[in-house]
Amino acid sequence: MESTSERLLTPGEVAALFRVDPKTVTRWAAAGRISSIRTPGGHRRFRESEVHALLRGEEPVGSHPGH
Repeated sequence: MESTSERLLTPGEVAALFRVDPKTVTRWAAAGRISSIRTPGGHRRFRESEVHALLRGEEPVGSHPGH
């Protein structure tokens, strides 16, 4: 199954896709706007499929009213 070998993006790669600063991506992760995976070294990585879903607007990066 290819889904198990999904590519993980660094904050810098995600930042480039959204045209924001990598620190912004880190803040989004800390705020729970995008889920992240921690490497053994403590670095954040992001699932490529989730990043592309956010880019397409399937899951807004803004706050969710009513939550």
